[in-house]
Amino acid sequence: MNSKQMLRKGTLLALTASIIWGISGTVMQFVAQSTSVPATWFIGTRTLITGIILLLIVFFKNGKQQFFRIFKNKKSVVLLILFSLLGLLGNLYTFFYSVQLGNSAAATILQYLSPLFILLGTLIFMHKIPSKVDLISFGIALIGVFLLITQGNIHHLVIPFAAFIWGVLSGLTAAFYVVFPKLLVEMDLDPVEVTGWGMFLSGVISQFIRPIWQLPPHFTLSAAMGVGTIILLGTLLAFLIMITATKYVSSAIVSITDAAQPFVTFILSIIFLQAHFSLAEVIGACLVVISIYILNRFSEE
Repeated sequence: MNSKQMLRKGTLLALTASIIWGISGTVMQFVAQSTSVPATWFIGTRTLITGIILLLIVFFKNGKQQFFRIFKNKKSVVLLILFSLLGLLGNLYTFFYSVQLGNSAAATILQYLSPLFILLGTLIFMHKIPSKVDLISFGIALIGVFLLITQGNIHHLVIPFAAFIWGVLSGLTAAFYVVFPKLLVEMDLDPVEVTGWGMFLSGVISQFIRPIWQLPPHFTLSAAMGVGTIILLGTLLAFLIMITATKYVSSAIVSITDAAQPFVTFILSIIFLQAHFSLAEVIGACLVVISIYILNRFSEE
């Protein structure tokens, strides 16, 4: 396979994963707002099932001897726990509540701000002075978020304030979701292995809050299909496709295709959930995506 074919294949895979995540965001709004499925049961079920499937893949891929290697190092154990609690559970809960109280489109855009939180983290903890491009990206993103949640009117919020706060927190926890696995992968651990153990540990912890066998009341077929779609399609399949894409293209290409996710969620919310967005909200969403693209592209360089 030549370089052009690898670029084409990797880009198509990354774009497919982003589109699937966008679809999953729309289904998430249906589950969060139109069914009786509580966040505690949904997130515990999602992480446990996904974790088990990913660990089975790891077991057959790496063998029995390498299966528990992530626990042989104290640093990797601490990072795994932080990833499970702050990255996975933290992000899943904050995103769910942001969607439940607001809408999936706004929640997806706010979660998309995670690179800016990483930038702030390097400034605060590593004392790294941001460049002009960083500051420009940050300014564009702030303008975009302002238009998205106010439609340009400072005295009016399009989504409930609580949904906005949960959305910002989902962006913060999404930063943890990126940083901790990256540190683990740098320790010569496989991304599927890291995510599998993180999901499994998150799922086990969640069972003490709401066990998987305690089904929600009035758990309808449509609710079950929504949950199944998010677990199998939006979590497991999209992740594996994206991991495969990184074998063919750079992270810069992946970050560019990731911009498809919020736009797919926007479009599907309009078509299937009868959502209505003003021109100011659309411009705001575009500005946020553009700012993250600029930031990711500069970081890659």
